Amino acid sequence: MITKLIRLGCVAAGLAGSLLLQAAIPPAENLLPADTLAFFTVPDCNRLTEAMKTSPPYRFWNDEAMKPFHDKFMAKFNEKFVGVVEKDLGAKVTDFMALLQGQFTMAVTQNGSAAHDDTPPGLVLLLDAKDKSASLKTNLAALTKKWTDSGRLLRTDKIHGLTFTILPLNSNDFSAILPKRPAVQELGKQPKPEKPGEMYFAQFESLLIVGNSIKAVEPVAAHLTGGNAPLLAEEANFAADKPAQFRDSPAYYGWVNGNKLFSMLAQTPPDEGESASPFASAFTAGKIIGATGLASLKSASFTLRESPEGSSVTVHISAPEAERAGLLKIFALPAKDASAPPFVPAEVVKFSRVRLDGKLAWAELLKMAAGISPQGIASFNSVIDMANSFAQAKNPGFDLRTALFGNLGDDIITYQKPLSGDSLAALADPPTLYLVAVANPETAITAIKTIAGLSAPQDASTAPREFLGRKIHAVALRPAAVQPGAPPAPRFLHVSSSAGYLALSQDAPLVEEFLRSAEGKVKPLSDNLALTEAAQHVGGAGGGMFGFENQRETMRATFKAFKNSAAADSAMKLFPPAFRDWADFTLLPDYLLVQKYFNLSVYAGSANADGLTMKIFSPHPAQRN
Repeated sequence: MITKLIRLGCVAAGLAGSLLLQAAIPPAENLLPADTLAFFTVPDCNRLTEAMKTSPPYRFWNDEAMKPFHDKFMAKFNEKFVGVVEKDLGAKVTDFMALLQGQFTMAVTQNGSAAHDDTPPGLVLLLDAKDKSASLKTNLAALTKKWTDSGRLLRTDKIHGLTFTILPLNSNDFSAILPKRPAVQELGKQPKPEKPGEMYFAQFESLLIVGNSIKAVEPVAAHLTGGNAPLLAEEANFAADKPAQFRDSPAYYGWVNGNKLFSMLAQTPPDEGESASPFASAFTAGKIIGATGLASLKSASFTLRESPEGSSVTVHISAPEAERAGLLKIFALPAKDASAPPFVPAEVVKFSRVRLDGKLAWAELLKMAAGISPQGIASFNSVIDMANSFAQAKNPGFDLRTALFGNLGDDIITYQKPLSGDSLAALADPPTLYLVAVANPETAITAIKTIAGLSAPQDASTAPREFLGRKIHAVALRPAAVQPGAPPAPRFLHVSSSAGYLALSQDAPLVEEFLRSAEGKVKPLSDNLALTEAAQHVGGAGGGMFGFENQRETMRATFKAFKNSAAADSAMKLFPPAFRDWADFTLLPDYLLVQKYFNLSVYAGSANADGLTMKIFSPHPAQRN
């Protein structure tokens, strides 16, 4: 008797083990083909959902105080988007949303495409329902019946042993949410008839597979049924990124094969249709990609990780140092200190510092422009020569290239103070100071005046004013239109220099405050312990780029501005007319009720021999009002 029980137990354990193995759907990289151009995946939707429930953004959006605003917004969203999808599908979106239990993946594959309309890239969607596979089967059967009953001509096809249902799409399917590309008509030729699309879908165990062509879904079917088609996991660029970028089970991640994508886009022929620009042949995709250096980008990836301390996002661009050019060379910053200097005051709400080599950046920009359009460089040089002629009337030795572009150092600092008002106008134009390291501030100021003089006359009788032994110059800018019929309002850029920096701001008191900071009486931002602690999560500020935002204060200003402007109905003008009734800002609660969900965020950038990395960290705020 005992022996029989043991045997039965072994059989039961074996069955349970086989069921577990059957339910284990491979990760995205072990299903997608090697020609994948880009993909986004949530490895475990259940785990992500649980993490989201404790995240500040989720709790803020679902807070009881936000309910009036939230409910009206979601009602419009459901009406305009979800309702359209449900009408086209003939099924409830919530029925399928409930099936998001395991993996959710969206991918774009090359699919034999050469960046032209005849063969579009492949689109693949994967959804693992895990223990809700029976519900998935029921929903698919009901959906298929609805389509058949409505007269849609469905057909089936066997692909590696899996039965795929094929739904022919018509021009109205998803037309309200997917923009239609206008037909391209070549001169003297009839436009090509638009090919009707198709949607392939099938279920393998608990996995839903959806694609736009047989080539898109075939590799996935092969991998699921024991085939040996080339896998994304085996692709050289992805295999190189995976150990560093996708370790430790991120909540979700994405990856782009820059090598394949930009090579494909570089082959895109110029638009020669009736609506083509006369400059189309000059600005080809191949020229732009080559000149900007994107051809040397191997891959790009991003990950999000949630922890009790906060949310971390990492963006990485793989581009070997020896091959970098253009934008990738400009933003491959040297490993220099980018922390807040002592003169940056503690009350700033935003701060950034970039150790960008100005001379190198300018030289690369000129190379990029020449590679894209030699004619454009000639026009630019003509403008520079005209500015030089204008300035040399008073200063015969002046040369704008030397005075400005050859004068740049390797440090750019920007910081923003709290708003002085609570209107949308104040929100759009916050008090901001820009600091640029230059070798010779006086010649740089002359250069700025020269450039500004090309669009706005400068009052030669207005002398710079003295402040604490320094000169503050008021450079006239092009006047800004205030209201229709009203005269344009004069604008000035206030410029001075101190400690090797050129200080620029449209807010004169900010320039004065910077000059006053030399007295050493400023409480510095660098004393902020919360900022120092958060910086450790992004690797510190020694990589050449660092930034900070006091989100609690910036959101306070945003709430006030939108609530006040909504009462006067001016905020709605920021939105397209069709969506102005989506976001009713008069329904926003008092900010004190939701400020507990906002804290600060930091980011840092760095570069090494393999590529460029940006890290962002938002610590979870203490739950207090």
